[in-house]
Amino acid sequence: MSLAFDEYGRPFIIVREQQAKERLKGIEAHKAHILAAKTISNIMKSSLGPKGMDKMMVSQDGEVTVTNDGATILENMQVDNQIAKLMVQLSKSQDDEIGDGTTGVVVLAGSLLEQAEGLIEKGIHPCRIYEGYEVACKIAIEHLGSISDSITFSKDDLEPLVKTAMTCLGSKIVNRFHRQMSEIAVKAVVSVADMERKDVNFENIKLEGKEGGKLEDTQLIKGIIIDKGISHPQMPKTIKDAKICLLTCPFEPPKPKTKNSIEITKAEDLKKLGDIEQQYFIDMVQKVKATGANLVLCQWGFDDEANHLLLQNGLPAVRWVGGLDLEKIAMATGGRIVARFEDVSADKLGKAGLVREIGFGTTQDRYLSIEDCPNTNAVTIFVRGGNKMIVEEAKRSIHDALCVTRNLIRDNRIIYGGGSAEISCGLKIASKADEIPTIEQYAVRAFADALDAIPLALAENSGLEPIEALSGVKALQIKENNPHLGIDCNYKNTNDMKAQFVFDTLPGKTQQFLLANQVVKMILKIDDIIKQSGSPDDE
Repeated sequence: MSLAFDEYGRPFIIVREQQAKERLKGIEAHKAHILAAKTISNIMKSSLGPKGMDKMMVSQDGEVTVTNDGATILENMQVDNQIAKLMVQLSKSQDDEIGDGTTGVVVLAGSLLEQAEGLIEKGIHPCRIYEGYEVACKIAIEHLGSISDSITFSKDDLEPLVKTAMTCLGSKIVNRFHRQMSEIAVKAVVSVADMERKDVNFENIKLEGKEGGKLEDTQLIKGIIIDKGISHPQMPKTIKDAKICLLTCPFEPPKPKTKNSIEITKAEDLKKLGDIEQQYFIDMVQKVKATGANLVLCQWGFDDEANHLLLQNGLPAVRWVGGLDLEKIAMATGGRIVARFEDVSADKLGKAGLVREIGFGTTQDRYLSIEDCPNTNAVTIFVRGGNKMIVEEAKRSIHDALCVTRNLIRDNRIIYGGGSAEISCGLKIASKADEIPTIEQYAVRAFADALDAIPLALAENSGLEPIEALSGVKALQIKENNPHLGIDCNYKNTNDMKAQFVFDTLPGKTQQFLLANQVVKMILKIDDIIKQSGSPDDE
């Protein structure tokens, strides 16, 4: 640090920090990258499996989030390191593509990088390492296909789907009611699924939550619900064979576009003005009533006078309906949104079999449920919970179960969990490594060793001796030639995951291996990319 003066004689301090900084190159740069990725992996490792711990994150605004969903944890972490951000994006990619396995993919990538660090120290070039990883990944994916089972299900027999969803929810906050939640998730997906095309449109599944009540009060509603209620307490709360008028114009007299002033000097003039305003309301109500509508959904509000006239004319109404909700209702009911009362007609009305208001005990909270819509099989999962934190975590958990069920409809092959697939793939890769004559065999063996990170984490989080449990299961798999043996996390006195009904989807596990391998390849290659681009290395 030194003192200098500008051209006007004003002093300023020069801080020289260049000598305190170091530029990392070569192996040291790789180690720095790997350390950042391993740090994220170690944070996530304790959240893996049915006995994994939840993480509590506090935002800058003081909002608390408690979850063990990998994508949510990483999304809420404030990560500055660029390599750590790659791990965050890895988890997000897994969540967007598959919807489950977000924690496992980060743990696997961290383990692969940890093994790569040892190979780099032995002098093996990163290019040779990720080439060996590519070979091992192909062997693992082929082996996953050979040890997979296909499950059969139909709309009358959903038990296999329910059991798979129960495995997904076993590590979530809703695990006390995971049978009920699994059935809700499976029924929701099957309701909107096209079995012939093997496609599921998630746009037709809406997740709504409301604090208050218990988790077991969560229910599946075959229709659309909106966070509104009937505008007047004396209006009917249940409407069958509803004909719905969807308005984006308010129940109020038109306002002049220019500034005007009216001077009233007599009581008769005031009464005349009130009669004219009331006549506007009456005309509006009569135009809607003439179309045959028996329910009005309005995007804007209306005052008590309009509300009273609607009640007198026997026309139930809902005000302040959001634009997005109004569009969904229009698509579901086959109605058209009307912007002017002059355009209201019978052919623009939407239809629904039942519209009812759902209340919550003595509270003022109300929901409007629109069911039996003709143009869609849309469903809503209405989640209840003691507070907002529980409701949000339950919604995230059910979303994972929805994704798992969707994956099974697309591809009905499953493998068995508890780390059994990773152990079996590790044994297969290790046996194939001896057949590789080049230096890549070291990387192939490292990939096999990295797969042990998943069962080791499961055993550690379950309170077992990790190495003892892993070596015991490996010996059993080799002895009995049974790839379904894994870590007994739930203390069922059997390591056979098939007997425990611990299912995992094959597309999810395959994507997990591919994404982890791809990110590891990027991190190992990033030093070469930096050198080619001419930008400075990490400091």
